[in-house]
Amino acid sequence: MDISKLERIDETCWRIPATGKMRVPVLIYADEDLIRDMDDKVAEQAGNVASLPGIVGACYVMPDAHWGYGFPIGGVAAFDPAEGGVISAGGVGFDISCGVRTLTTGLKREEVEPLKKSLAEALFIHIPAGVGSKGSISLNDAEMDAMLKGGATWAVKQGYGREEDLERIEEHGCMAGADPAQVSKRARERQRREMGTLGSGNHYLEVQVVEEIFNPDVAKVFGLEADEVVVTIHCGSRGLGHQIGSEYLKLMQKAAKEAGIELPDRELACAPIRSPVGQRYLGAMRAGINCALANRQIITHLVRKVFAEFFPDHDLKLIYDVSHNTCKEEEHEVGGKRRRVFVHRKGATRAFGPGHPALPEAFRLVGQPVIIGGSMGTGSYILVGTTESERRSLSSACHGAGRCLSRRQATKTWKGQQVIAELERQGIIVCSPSMRGVAEEAPQAYKPVDAVVRAADKAGLARLVARLRPLVCIKG
Repeated sequence: MDISKLERIDETCWRIPATGKMRVPVLIYADEDLIRDMDDKVAEQAGNVASLPGIVGACYVMPDAHWGYGFPIGGVAAFDPAEGGVISAGGVGFDISCGVRTLTTGLKREEVEPLKKSLAEALFIHIPAGVGSKGSISLNDAEMDAMLKGGATWAVKQGYGREEDLERIEEHGCMAGADPAQVSKRARERQRREMGTLGSGNHYLEVQVVEEIFNPDVAKVFGLEADEVVVTIHCGSRGLGHQIGSEYLKLMQKAAKEAGIELPDRELACAPIRSPVGQRYLGAMRAGINCALANRQIITHLVRKVFAEFFPDHDLKLIYDVSHNTCKEEEHEVGGKRRRVFVHRKGATRAFGPGHPALPEAFRLVGQPVIIGGSMGTGSYILVGTTESERRSLSSACHGAGRCLSRRQATKTWKGQQVIAELERQGIIVCSPSMRGVAEEAPQAYKPVDAVVRAADKAGLARLVARLRPLVCIKG
């Protein structure tokens, strides 16, 4: 990105002033190296978002940002319905409620290392992964409705996990306002056999070790100890979420035209929040969020069963589950007053600070766990939300490393077996049904996650707590 076109606010904040049809400025959080490596399309897309009706504050861009469909991935924007604010399927993303959860095991690395290969094989067998992967669960129409309405609370009632898990899940495991009636027959059919599956792309299940602790006090609250083994699950709403996104994108193109909204990019198709299409999408999207929460809950149950076979005396406890492809109605101070706004986070993590009423009691004094997934072999991080991020980014932080090469570029550069062999030399076992999928997700196809999280920390979006290094990676 050409930094000569940006106003530098401080070490990690860059501003694009509101010009032309932009209603608000763009604020990009990144250090100089990250901003220089960021493609120009990010600035262009963020500027387009800043021109949409009813946007308030700014369009915020996270350190891991790269261009996406309509909104940049790593983009955050809030819209006020009282000012004609809109909702955009492209601002949520096609994988609705793609998110991540981390569980502690109480095991030390030396206890897991001798059984690592067998553990990896068992996890790969029991948790289906890959394009179109199907699980053993098949939902009838009534069960599908109940799942879309109940999310992880439905999953727990079906025996997938425990009641105490729900306290450690965003929205306590169930997104209110879900309307299964707004989810099409096609979306339901795509999801019928996909519960409890990882899917493909950048989704993964990793067995990791806590390699470094940066904040011992917060780490203790989260239940993290140095050299402890944890498990992280990264996946979303599978075929159902993608179908909802595709269908409502078409409806929004028509709705935007009828509302007289001039779109700077047709990929930014949107509808007024209070319009019939806007309300229908909200109901369907919230059902998609519940689908993702239920999916990660079922996978957690399957992971616990596998670990119980190897380590019967140890229990996996959930630290937290948080999504990074959503639109949520939240209260924020914008322009000097408290407002009820609809916050789009596309490839961005909610990062509430200490004292926020939506947080579990266990985290109320320190802030929300912010789980940042890296690429295969590069490690992941756990951060904690800050009070400062409320003002700086609507309580939002980055969500991962962020791509720097397209999937096509990656497959032209690396072979899947080559990536697996290199990671095995580093002591990381990778299991995947697709060598092409592994090549697409090669670590070098992503930005350096260490630099991304350092920028988020410096910017005050979230504070470093712990670094996690992968031991086993199950990829789609």
